[in-house]
Amino acid sequence: MTQSRLFTPVLIAGSLIMIVSFGIRASFGVFQLPVAQEFGWLRSEFSLAIAIQNLAWGFGQPVFSAIAEKFGDRRAIILGALTYAAGLALSAYAVTPGQIQMLEILVGFGIAGTGFGVILAVVGRATADEHRSMALGIATAAGSAGQVVGPPVAAILLGFMNWTGVFTIFACLIIASLALLPLMKVPAPASRAEVEETMGQILNRAFRDPSYILIFVGFFSCGYQLGFITAHFPAFIAEICGPIAPGGLLASIGVTSTTQLGAWSIALIGLANIAGTIYAGKLGATLPRKYLLAGIYAGRTIIAGTFIVLPMTPLTVIVFSITMGSLWLATVPLTSGLIAHIYGLRYMGTLYGIVFFSHQVGSFMGVWLGGKLYDLYGTYTVVWWVGVGIGAFSAIVHLPIREHRVEPVIA
Repeated sequence: MTQSRLFTPVLIAGSLIMIVSFGIRASFGVFQLPVAQEFGWLRSEFSLAIAIQNLAWGFGQPVFSAIAEKFGDRRAIILGALTYAAGLALSAYAVTPGQIQMLEILVGFGIAGTGFGVILAVVGRATADEHRSMALGIATAAGSAGQVVGPPVAAILLGFMNWTGVFTIFACLIIASLALLPLMKVPAPASRAEVEETMGQILNRAFRDPSYILIFVGFFSCGYQLGFITAHFPAFIAEICGPIAPGGLLASIGVTSTTQLGAWSIALIGLANIAGTIYAGKLGATLPRKYLLAGIYAGRTIIAGTFIVLPMTPLTVIVFSITMGSLWLATVPLTSGLIAHIYGLRYMGTLYGIVFFSHQVGSFMGVWLGGKLYDLYGTYTVVWWVGVGIGAFSAIVHLPIREHRVEPVIA
């Protein structure tokens, strides 16, 4: 049954699974240069593998959400973890771009089974109304906590072994996270009307609602920006950023090269977002979510535009990482909470999963265009400005959303 307290076993277990799943996912940008250097691949080839992973994640999210709602949350998580581990383990033996690109389909589907769509739906159903927005923020922030540790751990492991060994270790960690499943048990609380309404009826109702379409369209830019930065920002910094001063603050904590700064910048984004996402979840309990989302996208637009017009130095990288990080996944608890508020909890996972597909199409474009345009022009400038433009677009499209509960009508 729904529990009145905020910190439930479901929230704790779900957050830990998210830390492992997203920590590994966030580290893929760290492998950009090692993989390209070992095989002599173009930048676009490994970028396409990450882009395919993100697109598969998008396709898989509504599928795994529907599996969870039809056959049970824990079965969906087990299937996702096994698929994730298989994709990582098999990728360690890939020797051609085509092989690793195809295997990233498995990784993407695995992330879908252990990520937002399934976990947030379980957390939402297990939490009382007054704590739901905050609980969704905490669970989302757990993904950022994974981002804090994932890239640095990957960078450290790469100092002792090649990238294939790191992939194998990550596959084992995904399997180990299944030990938390006994805590992920909760019935689905819903009104009688929600129980009687079929998935087909709720999907038809949502697809005919302009607000749902606006949410779907607006989530595209979030994926584009996150996908591009996660996959390309470490390499971008390594190549463009000014030198790190010997004896400075960064050097004193062991960051002595722009390559290391690139890995730590992703971790810093995740660290800042832990606070940002939890705060967004708190605000979502009292303020209109559509205005909060519009403000987040506007903020990202200003931050990204300012960063690209300034000379890149270690200081601007740190400032960008902290400010962008505070808004990084703040859209997730607000978007998922908005969907739950409008359409109820019964099919929240599937409805959010479909919206998340738009996010992952954006992520695919951000990752793939980043590599493709880099190979064409030798710079990330064009793809960066595209992200600034669509961020402004998303800020605008959230404003007309009608944020009110629409009760199902059952004959």
